[in-house]
Amino acid sequence: MSGIESLAPAIAMLAAFACLIGGGTMIVRRSDVRKGVLLIVMAVVLVGNVAIWTV
Repeated sequence: MSGIESLAPAIAMLAAFACLIGGGTMIVRRSDVRKGVLLIVMAVVLVGNVAIWTV
């Protein structure tokens, strides 16, 4: 892989970590629990996509 192909999984993992942190913060602060849970689900989906891309 070269170029954007090797950069895409790294960007997706950074986005997954950001979604985990943001979702956890929203749940802990009780600002919007539903959106926090959705962010965590999105992070799990992103990690699953990265796992599929690297196989």
